[in-house]
Amino acid sequence: MTRRFGLIGRTLQHSYSEMLFNSKFEREHIDASYRPYELDRVEEVLDLVDREHLQGFNVTIPYKQTIIPLLDDVSPEAATIGAVNVVHVLGSGSNRKLVGYNTDAVGFSQSLDGWLPASCISALVLGTGGASRAVGYALRGRGIEVRYISRSPRPGVLSYESITASLIAHVQLIVNATPLGTFPEVDGCPAVPFEHLSEKMSLYDLVYNPSLTRFLRKGMERGCRIKNGEQMLRLQAEAAWEIWNLPK
Repeated sequence: MTRRFGLIGRTLQHSYSEMLFNSKFEREHIDASYRPYELDRVEEVLDLVDREHLQGFNVTIPYKQTIIPLLDDVSPEAATIGAVNVVHVLGSGSNRKLVGYNTDAVGFSQSLDGWLPASCISALVLGTGGASRAVGYALRGRGIEVRYISRSPRPGVLSYESITASLIAHVQLIVNATPLGTFPEVDGCPAVPFEHLSEKMSLYDLVYNPSLTRFLRKGMERGCRIKNGEQMLRLQAEAAWEIWNLPK
């Protein structure tokens, strides 16, 4: 029987996940399928799992945090992060159990290997959603100080207006963990004062479609080291596949 997996989110036309997983299944002769499911409300996922007989699914914007109360269990790492991007479905019917995990953190951290200079000790993370939580968790795990930036500042979270030349002088990495710039809204870009950036700075955009976002292009024009989120996508997907194949 063909195993069925998928991706839930609100708007998924930008996602490469369907292509990535189905290509893997075909290449490795795995009897499985993967498809996207756009949901208006995260609560719809419970009926979706039963109707489509899903054995696992990924979670993306804006449901990485709001899905947690619907789950039967959450891994310790996902609980610490406060966001879930992978759900393993165990059993079915009245015995069904949904277990949440976070592979964004490991995918992001592994994607820094060989790219991020060892001299990086401080970073700005743009956004405060589920993806930014995973990024912050991964960076702190590498001993890097993290400061969050948001359009809605609050204790522990700075405003974009706080990104001054003085602040930038003390950080070596800026990560865009917002959806700004994602296809089809490719003109979107976080309000970073790019004029203060230099070749000493590294810019990472979790967005991978398009491959060169406006955020990265403007950083490249300032001589910054740049990287998009495609490798992170592939690494977190491989980690998700391992979870979906854990012993029942």
